[in-house]
Amino acid sequence: MTQDWAEILALQALTYIIAESTLCGRFFDLTGVNPADVRANASDAAFLGAVLDFLLAHEPSLLEFCTASEIDPQLPARARIMLMGDTAPEWT
Repeated sequence: MTQDWAEILALQALTYIIAESTLCGRFFDLTGVNPADVRANASDAAFLGAVLDFLLAHEPSLLEFCTASEIDPQLPARARIMLMGDTAPEWT
């Protein structure tokens, strides 16, 4: 996995979150992020890692994203590590 691949996966996750109205509302409510923040930070690796943290913290949402994207459910965690290093996420 490369840094570019991890960023692409995180952007796909962000797109999925924004497209799902219930998930989007929960994302904005729980993170305090707003649409302007998304636009301003969409290329920031730490922000993208936090997007993946959001999905990883709620297994049903993670599995829905992985099913919709046709990817292995382990890949978002690997991408998160690639984007943010070996720091332990809150969901572990």
